[in-house]
Amino acid sequence: MNAIRSASLAPHALLARPFAPIVQDYSIRDTLLYALAIGMGAEPADTGALSYVYEGAPGGLLAVPTMVNVLGYTGFWADQPGTGITWRQLVHVEQAITLHRELPAAGRVVGHNRVVGLHDRGNGKGALMLQERRVCDAESGALWATVMQTTLLRADGGFGIEHGASHGVMPAARHAVPTRPGDACCDLPTLPQAALLYRLNGDFNPLHADPDVARSAGFARPILHGLATMGGAMHAALKTLLAYDVSAVRGMRVRFTAPVWPGDTLRTELWRDGDALSFRTTAVERGMVVLDAGRIDLA
Repeated sequence: MNAIRSASLAPHALLARPFAPIVQDYSIRDTLLYALAIGMGAEPADTGALSYVYEGAPGGLLAVPTMVNVLGYTGFWADQPGTGITWRQLVHVEQAITLHRELPAAGRVVGHNRVVGLHDRGNGKGALMLQERRVCDAESGALWATVMQTTLLRADGGFGIEHGASHGVMPAARHAVPTRPGDACCDLPTLPQAALLYRLNGDFNPLHADPDVARSAGFARPILHGLATMGGAMHAALKTLLAYDVSAVRGMRVRFTAPVWPGDTLRTELWRDGDALSFRTTAVERGMVVLDAGRIDLA
């Protein structure tokens, strides 16, 4: 859909928008729910995955690194009065996480959220909004992780010059996935109710639950959260190349290129080059690339 000129979106107002710190206690139960919502535990005999879905596993319960995506999260706020965002037309297009320490299986965090960048793409192509979240230990203030979310505001361009204008942080350059055959490939199923499970982690955007909202956004039915698909790609990497070792992961970034229907089989191709994994994920039944330009930074 072509974007129209936004009459109400004001970049400087969004960059200055205050967000209250989000204090969150999370328990072993939350960690188990997150792992199950991204498909961990689908193979009961997979003893490596057991460490993420069973608190009695040898060595104790581990948190999937991408769980940081749901910690200290503000919730869906773009539909609030005064944002100037046409929220039914926004699309989450990229996510990046940097881990400064391994996530514990339970803890208390505080999330500091802010809008750090707005980029008018020009020529009726909408705008990109970058949001940063610093996830810190609530007691010591130590930084656990930094999360960067990039959202395409499809109907809210036109606040800059004709060929685009940027305010604040610029979008990151695209990561190039190798052209050679992958070093590993992993097929993982998603459940028909996967979106309804994943939303229990705190992302209650009705696009993922309400058929009417999904249709108004141009989708035939509710779609899976992009962050659930990202978690599935992390699952694939842990399973195939990292021997389920969370201590090996230092960061991850990915572009969301197409919607996933709950129930799709997700095939993740992976390439290892030094201290990084590149990856791409395809919805097998539709032959559609749903994650691209993926990179996992290793210790």
